[in-house]
Amino acid sequence: MTRIPLPVISRVVAAVCGGYALAALLSVAALAAPLAGSEAAFLGMMLSFLCHAGAVVWVFAVRSARRAWAGLLVAACVLLPLAWPAWPVGGAS
Repeated sequence: MTRIPLPVISRVVAAVCGGYALAALLSVAALAAPLAGSEAAFLGMMLSFLCHAGAVVWVFAVRSARRAWAGLLVAACVLLPLAWPAWPVGGAS
């Protein structure tokens, strides 16, 4: 049985989970755009697909798994303040 190296597993987890997190943050951040609600939601959905695909490609293109995680964290820190105002407070209403 072939053992998969830990850095490869880390990159796969970063690509799937980190890419999903970035896509979710971007889709929520798009709701703060100066557009109608449905247009902002559609824009966020379309951008989230591009963001997730780009994150997957980028995670496997960088030199190490550590840099992949660091880059995802930096991107999340950039998107979080943009998404924060549009985040629902107190549950869905």
